[in-house]
Amino acid sequence: MIRKPWRNLAGNDLKNSTDIAHMPYEKRIIDIVAKYQLIPHPEGGYYKETYRSVLQVTDADGNQRPASTAIYFLLSFSDFSAFHRLTSVEMWHHYDGDAVVIHTISPDGMYEPLYLGHDEQGGHRFQAMVRAGYWFASEVTEGGTYALVGCTVSPGFDFRYFELASREHLVEQFPQHAELITRLTRQ
Repeated sequence: MIRKPWRNLAGNDLKNSTDIAHMPYEKRIIDIVAKYQLIPHPEGGYYKETYRSVLQVTDADGNQRPASTAIYFLLSFSDFSAFHRLTSVEMWHHYDGDAVVIHTISPDGMYEPLYLGHDEQGGHRFQAMVRAGYWFASEVTEGGTYALVGCTVSPGFDFRYFELASREHLVEQFPQHAELITRLTRQ
């Protein structure tokens, strides 16, 4: 996708000095999208499936699914991965760029941020796991520009078991996290 220099990857106008300061990274982001043939993900960001196990397993609900799947996933400073949940465990791996915070909310409403990145002294991890059934959203940490991560899902990812959060319903369920949910949902 060719972009005009005054728009970011999300298609928004660059309006302030913070946006303009990130412009050199736009080329890196576009290069990553092209090199790995990433496509827009419904939750936000860009992705490409890189692995789908031929081994089939039966999940807890009796459905046949691949044992595991893996993707590349790219986020930029101008986008976020909206709150969603899976019926599988998702392991995140940090590859390139800045740190990512994965905001998790357990079924009983406990919030936990997971920091994925290369600053071990700052509490970052190279890998982080999101439990099945947890709501989660992610974004590049403040001041960052982009992050290329990998996500491995087991049992394997299938859009039939992916639920994008409704802002209204999630805020109703977890009013104590209303500000975060409102900021990191699209509907």
